[in-house]
Amino acid sequence: MHLLGVVGPGATALCERVAPRLDGRVATVESLSSKATEPSVDTVPSADATYGLGADGSWVAAGDRKSLDDVLDELAAEYDYALLSGFPDADVPTVVFDGRETASDRILEADDAEAVDIDSVVELAEAGDPHVTLERLVRRAKTSPRAEYAGAIATFTGRVRARDAEDDSRTVQLEFEKYDGVAEERMATIESEIESRDGVEEVLMYHRTGVVEDGEDIVFVVVLAGHRGEAFRAVEDGIDRLKAEVPLFKRETTVEEDFWVHDRT
Repeated sequence: MHLLGVVGPGATALCERVAPRLDGRVATVESLSSKATEPSVDTVPSADATYGLGADGSWVAAGDRKSLDDVLDELAAEYDYALLSGFPDADVPTVVFDGRETASDRILEADDAEAVDIDSVVELAEAGDPHVTLERLVRRAKTSPRAEYAGAIATFTGRVRARDAEDDSRTVQLEFEKYDGVAEERMATIESEIESRDGVEEVLMYHRTGVVEDGEDIVFVVVLAGHRGEAFRAVEDGIDRLKAEVPLFKRETTVEEDFWVHDRT
């Protein structure tokens, strides 16, 4: 799911303009922190869903206390885009009105929602890394044209391990960098080669980049196969080959030090 932030006056108007231009299902998420005690959400008719976040963490329509990441995880399984209105702290590609400050370094500055070039906004929305969850990949596998030949879906999730043993320094976060283009090409090759096996119908893999904190998910492998045996073997081979062959570099931050893992091996 691609993410686009919009910060400043005119955010709702721009979301209304850009939503029908995006190729897929679109959800909007609006921050209500600066609104009245009884918040209401400005719906965007051209979007397929709209959520609003209140200052106390409550969600209009969703109705539960969740972080922005929690809501994006839920939306990612069903939507192709999420437009985030009024979240300056979100590190996502962002359209900025009135020179507002934002955490993102991928911005498009604009003066007026009606005058901004929508083609540029669409390009910005598709420029950042997508928000991918295991649920989204499983959903893709289930709707595959090859799904009618499959009786099994096997998955693997890799996450940030805080420590290997009780007396280890606690790992706070990992940071991943990749060779753009090369990493994606190599991962696609691995998927294709494993899919060529008898009984394997589809292989989907995703590895996050940037900072991933303790306890968060890093990598997913999903295999659609005729039977569980082929599925389990393909999942294991997929993650083993991804770790061995895809050019990804890991920086580890513990409570005591910070280092590139490849310098220690």
